[in-house]
Amino acid sequence: MQDSKTIKTLLSSLAKGFSKGEMTLGDEGDELVLKPGGLMNVRIKADREDGTSTVSLRVTWSDPAEPDLKKGAPRVES
Repeated sequence: MQDSKTIKTLLSSLAKGFSKGEMTLGDEGDELVLKPGGLMNVRIKADREDGTSTVSLRVTWSDPAEPDLKKGAPRVES
């Protein structure tokens, strides 16, 4: 649970990351560096159900720096 000020700070940091073209996300030792760029898909969804409101933000983009492991023949390395 976070208060609205903390959420605003997190969303502002995400906005800066999109502007810079790089953002680092993490918690308790796990860290992921993302490099958004080019054209992106954005989806904003809101819902209210059983006394709970939800706002979801989803942004997706192609990441040429990360190889697509799902394509091609199966591979095993040892």
